[in-house]
Amino acid sequence: MEPKPPRILLVEDDLRLAALIADYLGEQGLQVQQLHRGDAVLPFLARQTVDLIVLDLMLPGVDGQTLCRQLRPQHRMPVLMLTARGDELDQVLSLELGADDYVIKPVQPRLLLARIRALLRRPQPREGLVWTHGPLRLDRMARRVSLEGRELELTGSEYELLDLLSRRGGETLSRDDILLALRGFEFDGFDRSADVLVSRLRRKLGAWGAHAIQTVWGRGYRLQPASP
Repeated sequence: MEPKPPRILLVEDDLRLAALIADYLGEQGLQVQQLHRGDAVLPFLARQTVDLIVLDLMLPGVDGQTLCRQLRPQHRMPVLMLTARGDELDQVLSLELGADDYVIKPVQPRLLLARIRALLRRPQPREGLVWTHGPLRLDRMARRVSLEGRELELTGSEYELLDLLSRRGGETLSRDDILLALRGFEFDGFDRSADVLVSRLRRKLGAWGAHAIQTVWGRGYRLQPASP
């Protein structure tokens, strides 16, 4: 039996552009469902599941950033923002609200496909299925994280970053390491998404995260070794 194709929800109010993107992704083996209004997304997700959302920023009904914030309490699939607005504030705010990547239009179809495939990739567990670090517990089989017995609501990228840090055993990870592992491309000197992702994860882990995820100035980030 052949595996089912990844299911992509494309939310784009430019009908012509949406059709072009959907046709191209479909030709590459992805199953694409289109919506053209932001306020249609949550009702759609109440009925169907998808593996990834490609989300425009400027949408009728509900804008992309508001929608991203509304999605995160209940949905963990990756969200890729695809928009003509390329200013740094929009990029940082979108990533802080829970987007996993941010692509500026116009974009080459092959690059968009590569970004989508990178977000869809999930590393296979190579170590124990349950990892603990003091009060933190990461269940790799269920993809769940709890802190002091309370389950945390992490996005896909936040979970992947924590899993990556846990597997690297106190090793310092550069921005290159993080972006290559999570998204499949190298740090270009300007992309702040790795820093924003670390900030988001720390915030959700509270005081424990602020202490355990250390900044190694000029090099990157590392997870403080657990106390013996």
